[in-house]
Amino acid sequence: MSQVNGAFWSGFRQGLPFILVIVPFALLFGVIATEAGLSIVETLGFSVVVIAGAAQFTALQLMTEQAPTLIVLASALAVNLRMAMYSATLAPHLGKAPMWKRALAAYVLVDQVFAISSLEYEKRRDMSVAAKWSFMIGTAAPVVPLWYLATYLGAYIGSAIPPELALDFAVPITFLAMIGPALRTLAHIGAAATALAVSPMLIWVPHSLNIMLAGIAAMIVGAAIEKRMGGV
Repeated sequence: MSQVNGAFWSGFRQGLPFILVIVPFALLFGVIATEAGLSIVETLGFSVVVIAGAAQFTALQLMTEQAPTLIVLASALAVNLRMAMYSATLAPHLGKAPMWKRALAAYVLVDQVFAISSLEYEKRRDMSVAAKWSFMIGTAAPVVPLWYLATYLGAYIGSAIPPELALDFAVPITFLAMIGPALRTLAHIGAAATALAVSPMLIWVPHSLNIMLAGIAAMIVGAAIEKRMGGV
């Protein structure tokens, strides 16, 4: 039991620095969501149910453009496809945990939690399944509740902002801030360049589908570059 408790608090300490990223990001989402017409309850529910920043901003942008619900859902799902890879990576470590534990782990599986947990599992291969699960929940403990709270505060603040002070510009700026630090390899840069080239070429496609098509093209190019460089 001491190993399990120790794993939880170790994960908690390693998750704390991500508060500096999570809080302003959630605040911004709350503000923009209310600017887009969502109520405080709807905005908070969005964060509780989806709990995926990039997908939430993508869906919100399409909603403001009056895109069909199916397009909104498909686009958000496409953005979150990386979660399938995260799950496949962690399955050998948590696959033998009880169903309810795996369900909770899947719910809190955000980028930061995955990054910390996967590194810890590789570094400490002697951890039990219970300790691995406890560590993962520990990393999520300071992140997830503050995501909810900051979303609520952002929505509350956003509801008080006059309509004439629109914040439409904040969504594209947010995406630029998210993408910039991710451009670490030639494959990443090639994928981003492809998306930048393809999206304007397909601007005529209705319901902002040019964004999804550009994303698919970017993934293909990025995978091709990675394969040519011997990454897979």
